[in-house]
Amino acid sequence: MTEAAKHHPGKGDKSHAGDSTYVGIDAILEQMRRKAMKQGFELNLMVVGQSGLGKSTLMNTLFKSKVSRRSVQPDPEERIPKTVEIKSISHDIEEKGVRMKLTVIDTPGFGDQINNENCWQPIMKFINDQYEAYLQEEINIDRKKRIPDSRVHCCIYFIPPTGHCLRPLDVEFMRRLSKVVNIVPVIAKADTLTLEERDFFKQTIREGLRANGIDVYPQKEFDEDAEDRLINDKIREMIPFAVRILGRKTKWGTIEVENIAHCEFAYLRDLLIRTHMQNIKDITGSIHYEIYRVRRLNESNVHANSQSSGYPVLQPKTNGQIDTPPNPVQANGVHAAQHEALSHEM
Repeated sequence: MTEAAKHHPGKGDKSHAGDSTYVGIDAILEQMRRKAMKQGFELNLMVVGQSGLGKSTLMNTLFKSKVSRRSVQPDPEERIPKTVEIKSISHDIEEKGVRMKLTVIDTPGFGDQINNENCWQPIMKFINDQYEAYLQEEINIDRKKRIPDSRVHCCIYFIPPTGHCLRPLDVEFMRRLSKVVNIVPVIAKADTLTLEERDFFKQTIREGLRANGIDVYPQKEFDEDAEDRLINDKIREMIPFAVRILGRKTKWGTIEVENIAHCEFAYLRDLLIRTHMQNIKDITGSIHYEIYRVRRLNESNVHANSQSSGYPVLQPKTNGQIDTPPNPVQANGVHAAQHEALSHEM
């Protein structure tokens, strides 16, 4: 007997052995579970913020392993880069038989210069490059059975604990990037603020996000039903999450990041891993990537009608890159045949 046959939902068969009305539709859940366990999972997290805000420590604490770039590739002489760099490192993690490929994308140099104008552009380009790579794989005639997913699923944005309001850099970055990726803002080193200062700062940040039209994750417009809305409303009331350094000691005692009375780290961990991980990936694929894909289809359609348009053409096995995307175009202009040829079940 094969391993798959051994794990066939036999208990369900026995419990319904005498039930002539039982069809067995519920067995699809076990089939999906087995398939998912066999394939494993992927999660790509980007961390953005100035140096010294505890990005590496937070990532290591989230997964209870040394997963950050600086932990795996320590360099005591590493200097702050003059421009924003993008560095990623991948890990294979397994817990209770569940395998996951975790990729942590770091952005050293962000916000560390005197002039930080347009420092968001390399990050925007990197995110779009991953969408482009995925799209190119989709349109290949001999595409892989399972396309490797390097798309950024979530960006954790670290806000320095100034206690006042969002800086222009914070507003500009989140305003632009929230349109192409899921952003979860956190207040770094929140233990430097009193509880009153922290609550005031959180409220000020939420007001700043609303005033500037910044829609961070979980986005209200993507709530699927009343139950989702109820759960996500509670999360939205907590954003940004106030996080502290793991086990930091003060003259009053030791701060426990897992203790919700000390820190909101547990809520952040639950959001990213335990309750909303799949939803974060779903929104990346069905919303952010779809907007990019539709725009590229429209660009290719325009090029087909006007050879002098200058738009890049979607062709198999090319490396077309786009820096800063224009406003998304609605899909109405895409030819049905072209849309059908390039569509892919998410």
